[in-house]
Amino acid sequence: MMLLMACGAKEALIGKPADVPAGVDLSGQWRLRDSTRNTQRGTSELLVHVFLETGDSIKVTQTPSGLFISFDRSVVEEYRFGEHRVVSVGEISAERVSGWEGRAYVIETLDSKGAKLTDSYRLDNDGDELKRRVSIWSSNANQLQLEQVFDRI
Repeated sequence: MMLLMACGAKEALIGKPADVPAGVDLSGQWRLRDSTRNTQRGTSELLVHVFLETGDSIKVTQTPSGLFISFDRSVVEEYRFGEHRVVSVGEISAERVSGWEGRAYVIETLDSKGAKLTDSYRLDNDGDELKRRVSIWSSNANQLQLEQVFDRI
């Protein structure tokens, strides 16, 4: 009898384009609507959870080379278009890529144990809404799925 075992190699993140789509500017002050949906919470013990920021209000500043996102006026995250780098929070490090997929800005963060956080931002409703989708995957299982809608203020 032969026993076959799956060899699970760690996922490799693939770089994303740095070129901003024509007419897309995510800049603005945004307030979270109450209608957050499709939420499934998994274990918060995954290392990648430390890279997830949330807030009821966000401020997005878009420059020619990146985004600055301020969550509730306290935590500011910086993303460089087309980046592929290592990011750290305390002793926890992860690989990150970010860039444009169509008209959405997508950030992927992969921790050392293979859990992946995907965070994307896209304008909707003629630029009056900012839609954010967050997912965390670990060992091919969805740990968190979140969709947020922010209104321009």
